[in-house]
Amino acid sequence: MTGAQAVEITGRHSVALHGDLVLPEARDAVVVFAHGSGSSRHSPRNRHVAERLHEHGLGTLLLDLLTEAEEVADQRTGHLRFDIDLLAERLTTTVTWLEGQPGLGKLGVGLFGASTGTAAALVAAAARPDRIGAVVSRGGRPDLAGAALAAVRAPTLLIVGGRDDTVLELNRRAEEQLRCLRHLEVVPGATHLFEEPGALDRVAGLAAVWFATHLIAGVGSARPASPS
Repeated sequence: MTGAQAVEITGRHSVALHGDLVLPEARDAVVVFAHGSGSSRHSPRNRHVAERLHEHGLGTLLLDLLTEAEEVADQRTGHLRFDIDLLAERLTTTVTWLEGQPGLGKLGVGLFGASTGTAAALVAAAARPDRIGAVVSRGGRPDLAGAALAAVRAPTLLIVGGRDDTVLELNRRAEEQLRCLRHLEVVPGATHLFEEPGALDRVAGLAAVWFATHLIAGVGSARPASPS
């Protein structure tokens, strides 16, 4: 990723998380990416979305929520990618880290989640309503956020492929539990990974507009719930 700065964030038990930070010269906010099952900060899909956000003056932090050793273990067992509490705790640690960085502490913060990373993003948003100003999900599993869904205050956009039947139904159920400003956007003809021509561009455009609309530098994310 052009202009990316490698960063290391120390979490609980001295765990080192690695990420790629990009800060456009004119920026109003930074979006932290929480990757999904079996993915990483090198995901070409997330990087595609990140580049669109840069065009809108938004900084991005593509983050590995698992260490290299944990990734290796997870490839064998698949258990860590579903440890939502662990992933969410590492996201909130990252938000705290951003607050302490010169020039970043007052920027709005958004979260972009994919697959199980969506659940982690929503749990983190519920835990830090003072700092997380918007959430976007791409083909995510918001249902795995459980009871935290009702506590989310950040405006939340759920994007799902029209042919991703199972995940679409899970998103519909999760949307009903959200009490914040929220919207479920279905991309016609798209499958889970949005591999169809134009599908990922649609995701990137929707995400850019959502973050540009709802992220305001220096303002907390607490907002009244949208009408049911």
